[in-house]
Parts: sequence; C-alpha cells; structure tokens
Amino acid sequence: MEIITHPHPTLKYKSKPVIRINAELKAIVSEMFELMYEAKGVGLAANQVNLPLRLFVANPAGDREEGEEFVFINPVISKGTGNEVADEGCLSLPGVYGPVNRSKSIHVEAFGIDGKAISLDLDDFMARVVQHETDHLDGVMFTERMVEHSLQAIQPEIEDFEIEYQSKLADGLIPDETSVHAQLAEWEAKFCQ
Repeated sequence: MEIITHPHPTLKYKSKPVIRINAELKAIVSEMFELMYEAKGVGLAANQVNLPLRLFVANPAGDREEGEEFVFINPVISKGTGNEVADEGCLSLPGVYGPVNRSKSIHVEAFGIDGKAISLDLDDFMARVVQHETDHLDGVMFTERMVEHSLQAIQPEIEDFEIEYQSKLADGLIPDETSVHAQLAEWEAKFCQ
C-alpha cells in the first residue's frame, strides 16, 4: 500500500459505503495510520491509498504519541456553521499548499473501526481535517475548493505532478485507468456489497 498522488484516477473516484468491517479492513486501517505518520500527515482517506472505500483515518496531532486517533467509516457531515479560510496541504499533492474556505464548526456521524456509531461536534482544525478527508471520499481535492487566483499561483506545481504521472503511465510504470477501475471493483466486492 502506498499514497497515490494527483492526478491518479482513484483520487477522482466517489467512494462506496463500507458494509463489512473485518480483520482485513482493520489491517488496512492500521497500515493507513502508518503511512499517514510516515508522511507527516494528520489525515488519510482510503482514496489516497487507491481504495474505493468510504473511510479515512485522522490524528490532528499528526503523531502516534500525541493526540487521538480517529477512524471514520461512512462519514456524513451536517450542520456546518461559520466560515474560516486557512492554508491546506495534501499527502496526494506533497509540498503544495493553498487557502481553502471551510465551515468553522461541523457535526459528523460515522462508524468507528469497532462498528460503533460516532456522533461528534467538531470545530477549528479537526473540523477542517474531517471536511478535507470527506471531500476525498467524494473525489474532491482541496485545490477544487480554492478561489481561481489562489489556484493559479500553484498551477505550475500541480502541472509537475501531472507531467510525472503521464510519464510513468507512458513508461508502463503504473496501471492505466481501465486497470485501476478493475482493481477498485474488486475492493468494492469485498467490502461494499
């Protein structure tokens, strides 16, 4: 398992709800935490590791020894209030940052890795993390939430990722879109049907 980068097709994929929590899913979640910490992140969505599952992991401290680890399965956000603009980055666009307007406070309903329901009112940074990761599950990158002039400022960096991806594709170093969608269908059959 590895973190995929823009413009990998799975990052545009709308994830399917998880209906099966088993030992394999728990192992996936554990590995996602490892990858997130290695990459110095605070959240990681299943899409970002090429899985079509509606789940993400988060720890707002970004450190296994600090903060609290969260697993959100099938999250639903409601009651967004207030607005706040802050810079965001993404493990699928490493080194790229830009201002994004998000709700300051949200309510989220989800399931934990133990299958128990989660109902949380979140604000500030954790609310931003949950909104950012839930966007991933809908196939939305933070750059799509940026205003045009801010997006233009980072466009050269984004294009570098696109050129690298096309080069790897041309050299056969990564699977093509048809192969990726076939893999996603296999994962959906395991956990989403």
